[in-house]
Amino acid sequence: MQTSQGELVRVGELEIRPLEGLVLADGRALVLSVREFDLLLALASHVGRVVSREELYRQAWGGTLRSGDRSCDVYVHKLRTKLERALPQQRFIHTHVGFGYRLDPAQ
Repeated sequence: MQTSQGELVRVGELEIRPLEGLVLADGRALVLSVREFDLLLALASHVGRVVSREELYRQAWGGTLRSGDRSCDVYVHKLRTKLERALPQQRFIHTHVGFGYRLDPAQ
């Protein structure tokens, strides 16, 4: 996996092309919002590790997560749904209650 800004990132059957704003799932383009794309890129920069909601918010939204703000959770749910619809045999985003989320392709 390559994670430097602008370079191709591969996670399992996902290919993320930051400069193009494009995500391919097994060669098929996914339709993601800008926020979903940024969130996926933030998770992919820490593949296999649990990333806190605060860190994800900072990377994807560019600010500080306020107490009670559920934006991160809502967008993780939307992103998870799209990924699982595109690649039903894999589960990409794993929830670690009280800690955050982890991107790790699993069957």
